[in-house]
Amino acid sequence: MQANVMINLGNKSQVPIISFSATSPFLSSLRSQYFIRATHDDSSQVKAISAIVQAFGWREAVPIYVENEFGEGVIPYLSDALEEVNARIPYRSVIPLGATNEEIRRELFNLTSMQCRVFIVHMDIDLGSRVFSMAKEIGMMGEGYVWIITDGMTNLWSMIDRFDMDSMQGVLGIRIYVPKSEEVNSFKVRWKRKFLQDNMVNAEFDFFGLWAYDATFALAMAVEKLGTTNFSFDASNVSKSARTDLESFGVSQVIGFWTSKYGLVKRPDFTNVMGYSTSKANLGTIIWPGDTHFPPKGWEIPTQGKRLKIGVPVKTGFSEFVKLPPDTHPNSKVIPMGYCTDVFNAVMEAMPYAVPHDFYAFGNADHEMAGTYNDLIDQVVYGNYDAVVGDISIIVNRSFYIDFTLPFTESGVVMVVPIQDGSNKNAWVFLKPLTWDLWVTSGGFFVFIGFVIWVLEHRINEDFRGPPSHHVGTSFWFSFSTMVFAHRERVVSNPARFVVLIWCFVVLILTQSYTASLASLLTIQRLQPTVTDVYELLRRKDSVGYHNGSFVKEIVQGLKFNPSKMRTFRSPEELNELFTNGSANGGIAAAFDEFPYMKLFLEKYCNKYTIVEPNFKSDGFGFVFPKGSPLVADVSRAISNVMKGDKMKEIEDKWFPKQTNCPDSSTSVSSYSLSFGSFWGLFLIAGVAAVIALIIFVAEFLYKQKDVLCIPGISVQRRILQVLRNFDRKDLTSHTFRQSDLKERSRTNSIQIIGAVEVSVGASLNTNCPPGPLNSNQTGLSFTLVGEQGSPSTDNNISNTASPEIEIQLANTNNS
Repeated sequence: MQANVMINLGNKSQVPIISFSATSPFLSSLRSQYFIRATHDDSSQVKAISAIVQAFGWREAVPIYVENEFGEGVIPYLSDALEEVNARIPYRSVIPLGATNEEIRRELFNLTSMQCRVFIVHMDIDLGSRVFSMAKEIGMMGEGYVWIITDGMTNLWSMIDRFDMDSMQGVLGIRIYVPKSEEVNSFKVRWKRKFLQDNMVNAEFDFFGLWAYDATFALAMAVEKLGTTNFSFDASNVSKSARTDLESFGVSQVIGFWTSKYGLVKRPDFTNVMGYSTSKANLGTIIWPGDTHFPPKGWEIPTQGKRLKIGVPVKTGFSEFVKLPPDTHPNSKVIPMGYCTDVFNAVMEAMPYAVPHDFYAFGNADHEMAGTYNDLIDQVVYGNYDAVVGDISIIVNRSFYIDFTLPFTESGVVMVVPIQDGSNKNAWVFLKPLTWDLWVTSGGFFVFIGFVIWVLEHRINEDFRGPPSHHVGTSFWFSFSTMVFAHRERVVSNPARFVVLIWCFVVLILTQSYTASLASLLTIQRLQPTVTDVYELLRRKDSVGYHNGSFVKEIVQGLKFNPSKMRTFRSPEELNELFTNGSANGGIAAAFDEFPYMKLFLEKYCNKYTIVEPNFKSDGFGFVFPKGSPLVADVSRAISNVMKGDKMKEIEDKWFPKQTNCPDSSTSVSSYSLSFGSFWGLFLIAGVAAVIALIIFVAEFLYKQKDVLCIPGISVQRRILQVLRNFDRKDLTSHTFRQSDLKERSRTNSIQIIGAVEVSVGASLNTNCPPGPLNSNQTGLSFTLVGEQGSPSTDNNISNTASPEIEIQLANTNNS
């Protein structure tokens, strides 16, 4: 205020006003050309304060400042700096400059009733000393409190007497740092020598002295530059060996440094500094209020104020989650029981600090809940409850007004339907172990493998010869008989054996899988669901149920169920009664609810109902706290720790004991059919093996038929027909036919021709292709000599060929 008056006088008289102590940011807004500030304003230190708050993870801070321009000038800048590090100011404590001790004490008592325990003090040294004396008197300088003071007090540590200093143990302070230099040390030595010489006392040196000296020195230099040479400053007679340090000022240890470029650092030389940092590891050891080395968490449940008031729902069903005494009065203090409250108590025990709390019943005179779950949550928004504990579902639209902790239950909304005995009621149950695509693929491969084996064995194996009907029957019989490994036909060629070996392995896997699936299907077929999906319910126009007052109603409506077909239930007993009545008699055919409720329901009626698809996503149950409550993070961490330990299992076994004669209710009924996707690799291997064997056989056979394919003057169609006829004949050169037949055929040296035909024999028997076509009046007859080894003979002398065989081919141009 003094500076403001002086600035106005300077403007009127046009005399420059130089100030080295006016630090309020408000003064710079006067925009006076005659006002020169020779120091930093208070807003320059708010970044350093916010860095400390961020380093220790504090989320709230209460400023305590004097009610004048000096105190109020820094608050807007401080608020912005804290907001940048996700910290907020829940309350501003303003103390008048002339406040009495009783007024200060009353305001401090008001602060103890709040949760926040981080205080930022911005005031002059006189009022600040009184505040800390009162704070120590009422116990606010003990463990758990954080006090940060601005440089309005730390720059004047030397002016605080010993009694007031004892009241400030553990206080963090921000002050201007002046690097050590020869100039500073020399000036301090000369200052003390001159002051002792003139006043005979040892005056302490502070930052205002340096700012005053700098301001005066700058003014003197300006005067000299204007042409006046009578002013000079000579420091040549000062000893350069003089040394002092800042610790001699009577302040506590320096624990760290902050700059706008590097943030928090341990050393002011900035060595090994990579960039801006707000890590608390860059600070020295701090002895906090209460003589502790552990950083305060920044907030506490007020011990001198009210305890946490926690609301719990009054339930008429599913009391295993929350259970209250039967004579509970509305909004009265209660000791609840149940799964949810036991989990909450276990979480409170796992907290790193005590959280005093009391439970209050949210009910009415009829011993029912006084509204819906949304109404209960609204009580936290209105400030009537500090938290809500119970079977509260975590929903997105609720989180706009309150904060949820991590869930402590399994999540999801499921559909439950009755189960019925389906034993011996389905004549086609044997088809269900395999899906239709696997049935079709298996049948196709049986036919394909049978065809491949017939091709490979037809010319060399008597078992695969005979009339066409016998061919087809044998091929199908052989292929399908491999399914039970009852095939009697032998295979003689190596390619066919290779194909059969792989195919038998595939059939073995298929049959074993089918047997296991059928056995499992027949076992659970006795308890099959009456409904398998939602669309069946919609098609049959059945009624469905949902938990009364639950958000599940919105899910059921979203599935397009008619409101007249929707029923509510409050307890497992009511739900069982609705199922018993059935959809046609005012009951239901299916029910929708969150998994924790349905898990409890199935534990009680495990042999009557089951879970079927679909499953809908939800986040489970969580505890409710006010928006921005610092408790949420610590409670969530405690929930995570409890969930990992044995305590959670003890609570579940206590309230949800498993029935020994019940199947696992957490598993839903699904399909037991085997699909093609599980066996496509086997079919691929069998198919590739069969195709490779078939390609090799066809290539070898066509190579042997090259003579037929090269006959000139015959159409391609007749050549193909001739090749097919040759394929249908026995391969007498194969080792599989009896040697006696070969010898008997080799002794036949004559050709018997039935009918009178002319025989035309090619001039040369060792040519690759037979001679040209016969004339139109001739019936041609060509023959090829084959030796015992199965290769065409190149000898023109037929009589000299051992065991000759004559293959007769008729070329009849007259189609006779």
